[in-house]
Amino acid sequence: MNISIQTVHFDADKKLLEFVQKKLDKLETFHDRITKVEVYLKLESLAHTIKEKVVEIKIHIPKQDCFVKASATSFQTAFDHAFDSITNQLKKKKERIAA
Repeated sequence: MNISIQTVHFDADKKLLEFVQKKLDKLETFHDRITKVEVYLKLESLAHTIKEKVVEIKIHIPKQDCFVKASATSFQTAFDHAFDSITNQLKKKKERIAA
């Protein structure tokens, strides 16, 4: 499984990158044919002072891809929401294959 974490409009600290990597390592328990995972951590301005933290996760599986986008006031919260959504998608895809 190839993992790519990219930051847009900021430089992520080591703690955030370790948090994301630790969570992503758990993905193989939900689906065993994942070939590539792309994570984008973005800062988007809503108003002049408010910065929204956006997380996008794209997972490549042979013949199928999963994508989810979540936003919150912190990257950890946004990533948790996105991770929960993507794991649900993976579980459903795996159930369809098994059925």
